Amino acid sequence: MQSSIYVALSGQVALQKRLDTIANNIANMNTAGYRAEEVTFSTVLSRAGAEPTAFATSGESYISRQGGELISTGNPLDIAVQGEGWFALRTPDGVVYTRDGRLHMDEGGTLRSVDNYPILDAGGASIMLDPSGGAPTISQDGMISQNGAQIGAVGLFSIDPAARLSRYENSSVRPDIPATPVLDFTNNGVAQGMTEGSNVNPVLEMTRMIDVSRAFDSSANATQSTENSFLDAIKTLGATS
Repeated sequence: MQSSIYVALSGQVALQKRLDTIANNIANMNTAGYRAEEVTFSTVLSRAGAEPTAFATSGESYISRQGGELISTGNPLDIAVQGEGWFALRTPDGVVYTRDGRLHMDEGGTLRSVDNYPILDAGGASIMLDPSGGAPTISQDGMISQNGAQIGAVGLFSIDPAARLSRYENSSVRPDIPATPVLDFTNNGVAQGMTEGSNVNPVLEMTRMIDVSRAFDSSANATQSTENSFLDAIKTLGATS
């Protein structure tokens, strides 16, 4: 059998994966701190037949690290990362990292994420506020003050560019290489009273969805055309045999 059907099928599998990631990105366009998922594709060259045949791989996905838009909220417990860096959260599955800085304080004074996980300082410890101490002030280096007294600091962490990121709850990620505390706040820091939006560009994603849908249709039509040619050949050969 000709390899064209298998080539077209490999292309459809790759396009379906791309379509799934685009749909997921659009669904999370309003999720604070969300990082869009992208896919890279490559070809596999088969020499099993008389002529080499190139097949498309199913694609390898990765999480984009491009920053999102900073949105002013005026809430003193909302913080956003300026530049490169991530906030650390302690979860039952270990430490994860996020750009979603929507925080709140529990009854005991522990500073927690929107998913109720403790946010950590640079040493990996939870941050305790004074529940009766009023609204905190958070400086660019993450230092937290209440009533003029410094009581802790929000940790900012750097993830190695070579690290592979896997998703956790909400917009959190887990790198396969341990993150390290940010010590230089010249180009990086924390902005109080702000949150970071998703880095998904909805217009771009919708354009990509249209392009991928059309490519998928074209591939399906090519497959159908090949199948029709096989059927015609079978009818012709069957009639003359």
